[in-house]
Amino acid sequence: MSPRKNNIQDFLKALPKNMFSGFVVSLIALPLGLGLAMASEAPPISGVIAAVVGGIVVSILGGSHVTISGPGNGLVGVLLVAISTLGLESTYVAIICSGILLLMLGFFRMGALADFFPSSAIQGMLAAIGLIILGKQFHIMLAHKINREDTVDYLIEIPYTINDALHYGNKGLIFAALAGIISLTIMIFYSKIRNKYLQLIPAPMWIVILSIGFSYYFEIGLHETNPISKEYMISGIPTIQAIIADLPRPDFSGILSFSFLGSVLALTLISGIESLLSIKAVDKLDPEKRRSNVNKDLKALGIATIGSGFLGGLNVVTVIARSSVNVNQGASNRSSNFFHALFLVLFIVFFSTQLTRIPLPALMAILVYTGYKLASPKVVTKMFSIGKEQLIIFFVTLILTLKIGLITGIISGVITTFIIHIIVNKSAGLFLRNVLKPNVLMFKEEENGSYYVSVKHFCSFLNYFRLKKHLDAVPEDEDVIVDFSMCEFVDDTIMENINNYQELFSKRGGHFDVIGLDMHDTDSKHPFASRRLLPVPKIIKNSLTRRQTSMEVLAKDYDLNYSAEKKKDVSFLNNFSFFRTKQINHIYNELSQIDETIKLFDIEFSEGEFIAKEVVRSTMLHINLNISLPEFTLDREGFLEKVSAFAGFKDIPIENHEDFSKRFYLMGENVAEISKFFDDDVTHFFESNPYYHVESNERALLIFGKERLASVKEIKALFDFGKRLKNVITKG
Repeated sequence: MSPRKNNIQDFLKALPKNMFSGFVVSLIALPLGLGLAMASEAPPISGVIAAVVGGIVVSILGGSHVTISGPGNGLVGVLLVAISTLGLESTYVAIICSGILLLMLGFFRMGALADFFPSSAIQGMLAAIGLIILGKQFHIMLAHKINREDTVDYLIEIPYTINDALHYGNKGLIFAALAGIISLTIMIFYSKIRNKYLQLIPAPMWIVILSIGFSYYFEIGLHETNPISKEYMISGIPTIQAIIADLPRPDFSGILSFSFLGSVLALTLISGIESLLSIKAVDKLDPEKRRSNVNKDLKALGIATIGSGFLGGLNVVTVIARSSVNVNQGASNRSSNFFHALFLVLFIVFFSTQLTRIPLPALMAILVYTGYKLASPKVVTKMFSIGKEQLIIFFVTLILTLKIGLITGIISGVITTFIIHIIVNKSAGLFLRNVLKPNVLMFKEEENGSYYVSVKHFCSFLNYFRLKKHLDAVPEDEDVIVDFSMCEFVDDTIMENINNYQELFSKRGGHFDVIGLDMHDTDSKHPFASRRLLPVPKIIKNSLTRRQTSMEVLAKDYDLNYSAEKKKDVSFLNNFSFFRTKQINHIYNELSQIDETIKLFDIEFSEGEFIAKEVVRSTMLHINLNISLPEFTLDREGFLEKVSAFAGFKDIPIENHEDFSKRFYLMGENVAEISKFFDDDVTHFFESNPYYHVESNERALLIFGKERLASVKEIKALFDFGKRLKNVITKG
């Protein structure tokens, strides 16, 4: 990739977008910071301190580009144990020491450590963290505080808490529980509402706004006190002056105790893994296709964690949910992380008294939803679809993490994975003989310039770092061929990472081919399933749904080709701006003309990553034109589009077409070419037809209506719209 010509000019040009993105992220970070701190039984402000220190330090010293840093979900369980066994002051010392370890990991280039953990073990660990968060906070969400021995006891008590909540006689507890239930409902259904105006404010901030509004309604409107019980309201939000005046005094007296060292290791392990996984996930979303320097980021996170601990804050990690929102709001560099921290400071300075109007159950509902997302039944279903043996690894890690601890859980997951690999291959020698041998050879072929990578013996989480080192050395706009024909076993961790590389190279203009797996088979049809030789391959035949049958009939009536199968080759969509921050999973139910110049299809793509990931299915139309087009995006103009102008997004007016300019929002870089393209015929066509989202990538058009699957009637209308638009553009 060539260097940018004027970094300062580009930075200043992108500043409004990054400032706006930082503001939106801060709306999520504020309630989450408060909630995560209270869930850890730390002072509420400690979560906000971590976000502020992390945002400032990592934005200046970090090696990633569009990530957001702050307190992490995964540390709640460890901090709970640390605070209860060590005390708050000693826990701050443990946080500082974990920051020092993170800093050392960065200096010793240990960012690749995350590659040594099997995918199923990591999923099991994250699911256990989700259950820890959910089990503890569910009871507070329903205004029912209990103390139990471990997470399993908290989970067992959930039905009894629900029963108690249904029989509350205390008005204060009833209103507190209702605040939690309503907040959880908002978290569950908010993402389903595909309304760009509502979603301008994130769901957690809606909970904050409604909670504060509810408090003022009783105080000003009804002249009554807030009916929610005072024990379930936030208290103790200090001012900036009070935070500075009352800095914690870390207690270094017990730093050699076993419980202290265990807490430091657990904090370092979880914050490191969560950060590395999040950085890796956000790199896939980066519209500029940049690759983060993970070791530099580890050093920045270490420094931020040390500073946060001295100021009375929690560990600083890279957080996926807030980072995904950051990318989706148009952030392009680390300044958005800085602005997110700046806005948090402003919130505390000007609105600290308002935060005490938020009920605890409302904040806990946010965490209950987060915990559920981490431990969702869908995770178990995914593990099962990859392979039954993955369920064993997943549940061993999960159960031992819950019953013993995070370090024991993840180590047991690694050992279980290794044992299962030996059993599956019926050979310990395959691994023991070859684990230390270099098994990857790469060279560049002179005749076509492709990089050829040969992998032999076995390829699993144990030696993935060798393959990764070679693949990372190849520019993503080149062609790569990875040959597994000499490899006896390829595990699910490798298959998942190979799939990620294929998506990455495809997005950045390269080509990533995997060969040599023709003689390998698997127990599952899942693309991430482990590959090995099976005596009898499985064949599954799918039947068409009612909608697919209707589309098949439609194809016959209109003389079109129809294919119901899922297709992973979506390279024709890569250069459309709509997909710059989205991951395309596949297209299916494709209707196309004989010459394939126009094709309509259902598409599945995702926004965000990890627990912030939302899967969207829609119906779109692609028109492949044989003429050169300017790159543009056309939408119906509304209030949000007008506001976007303040963030640097400019609407292009079309001369002599005032009605068009008022009704449509037209965006693109080459204003002259776009204005020339939108002549009288094209402009009149859009003015006299239904609104669709239309965009060009200079070679083709992408058209769709709502972000949902279209009915058969809507499919007919969309196809007709596309055919007529093509005729207008080509004057045919």
